[in-house]
Amino acid sequence: MMRGTACPPAASRPVNERAVTVAASNPRGPGGDDRSNTAIITRTKTRTKRPSLYRVLLLNDDYTPMEFVVHVVERFFNKSHEDAYQIMMHVHHNGVGECGVFTYEVAETKVTQVMDFARKHQHPLQCVMEKK
Repeated sequence: MMRGTACPPAASRPVNERAVTVAASNPRGPGGDDRSNTAIITRTKTRTKRPSLYRVLLLNDDYTPMEFVVHVVERFFNKSHEDAYQIMMHVHHNGVGECGVFTYEVAETKVTQVMDFARKHQHPLQCVMEKK
């Protein structure tokens, strides 16, 4: 600030006096009624939808050895030996058995991994997924 120059008085400073004056001098709504000049602000919250889940199923066949199925369930579905054996027996007796429930991408990956592994070891084991 330069010496000898005083700040201009508050009245001559550029401010939005019109908005202040209108709000201060007109407490009633337009037309002089008792409605206030307020607005309701609503905030919309976005809710994320839970992803659809898919069951990964093993199908029974007459050629794939039981121990191979147990190994597949242990390896790709992180089941204990006892749980994998129970799933294998369920597949053997009922023709189909659930190995797990996953989101679409995970289920698709599991099915691909199991099918590739079975083909690599020359077994006709079938693995599919269905929406839960």
